[in-house]
Amino acid sequence: MITKQLGIALVAPGGYAPEPDAIARGIARLEAQGILVHNYYEHDKRHLRFGGTDEARLAQLNAAAADPAVQVVIALRGQYGMTRLLPRIDFERMADSGKIFVGYSDITAFHMGLYAKRAAISYAGPMFAGDFGAAEPVDFTLDDFWRCLAGPVHTVNGQGAGNPLLDVTGTVWGGNLAMIMSLMGTPYFPRIDGGILFLEDIAEHPYRVERMLLQLMHAGVLARQQAIVLGDFSGYRLSPADNGYDFEQMLAHLRAELPCPVLTGLEFGHIPRRVTMPFGAQGHLVSGTDGWRLSMSDYPTVRAG
Repeated sequence: MITKQLGIALVAPGGYAPEPDAIARGIARLEAQGILVHNYYEHDKRHLRFGGTDEARLAQLNAAAADPAVQVVIALRGQYGMTRLLPRIDFERMADSGKIFVGYSDITAFHMGLYAKRAAISYAGPMFAGDFGAAEPVDFTLDDFWRCLAGPVHTVNGQGAGNPLLDVTGTVWGGNLAMIMSLMGTPYFPRIDGGILFLEDIAEHPYRVERMLLQLMHAGVLARQQAIVLGDFSGYRLSPADNGYDFEQMLAHLRAELPCPVLTGLEFGHIPRRVTMPFGAQGHLVSGTDGWRLSMSDYPTVRAG
């Protein structure tokens, strides 16, 4: 736990709060821990499916980055909206602010752009509405975030059937697979050599997951990676047309085709129990017969004191 006074900013670069009461709950929870919360989101100013107009959401990001009392900027939620802002985000300004930007899902686009433009590190981590403001927060998810934020090393563990024996190091990067694919061929897709790529998605059928990973392979991205670590891929429904082609069948095919090893068992994705992954950290991944361990270092933290 962080014991120094911490300033956290709430911004909504994507969707608006589906439950406005979550904002008050999250703020109260953090303030009870002695944390200063700077709320840049105004629920009454939501626009269509977004947490404000494009201009307003960009202004939230800029204001949070400029606030000297803020060390951490947490996204309200994902949904969709970050991609609309990418050409207008001053990533130099975001990186120079020294803030730690946190979120996952749609926020993957921000992580990718920030690293592509400045090799600056951010956190694929909890969101304000669904995690800090949840009616029943998941202690594991929040505790893992605080541990990551305190640093200096963050370690996650996992297990999965058929995982290979492995001992590699590399840059940790990734997030939502569909968001990553949406940036292929754009200036917001970083070139990372020798990386450890973590992936998750929701409601993506196994054949679509396979298709996206094959596209990454055909584009030459996967040949440059040390390993792929898969998180949660759920929320889809198989149909009679699949004829036995399920996630396990798809995984077996990928393991035979892809140019880098594929591991499963990462507790990350659209699930309540979730680890925090610093995008751009240096990772050491060791996989054995009893599971795997990924230790991450050289990323920004907020130290106790």
